[in-house]
Amino acid sequence: MRYSLPITGALGADINKQYVSGDWDWVILNGGGNDLWLGCGCMKCDRKLEKLIAKNGQSGTVPNLVSKIRSEGAQVIYVGYLRTPGVTSPVEHCTDEGEEFERRLERLSKSDRGIHFLSLAGMVPEGSRDYHWVDLVHPSVLASEEIGERITNIILNNQLADYRP
Repeated sequence: MRYSLPITGALGADINKQYVSGDWDWVILNGGGNDLWLGCGCMKCDRKLEKLIAKNGQSGTVPNLVSKIRSEGAQVIYVGYLRTPGVTSPVEHCTDEGEEFERRLERLSKSDRGIHFLSLAGMVPEGSRDYHWVDLVHPSVLASEEIGERITNIILNNQLADYRP
């Protein structure tokens, strides 16, 4: 989300540059995990987190991008992160920061009915490695399918809620 290297940022590593304005009904976002895992070097995570999204969920890089997308009329689904209960992964030391990041995303989603936060907490069964790719960070095909179903349900439920015969 806050990617400062110019060449790889321009090639797509900067999520803000991945978004293309358009006549979208829905935009699905995920990002910020690498900022916390790699970006703060386990020393300045509070400051990095505050730049990503303030405690109240209303300012920072993430709300700015979401606000831009919402101003163009699209609804936004912000997808959270998988957990690795009972299995050690390279991102375990960021658990507290990740949980706080998601609390702030939840606050952001409550500020506008067109912003939906999809938490993935509780999706991975205790001790399971089936929901992660071999790196124990990224979702496996199984997890991706389940995440896709949850995203579909959000879209369908909101379309039905907005339908008035």
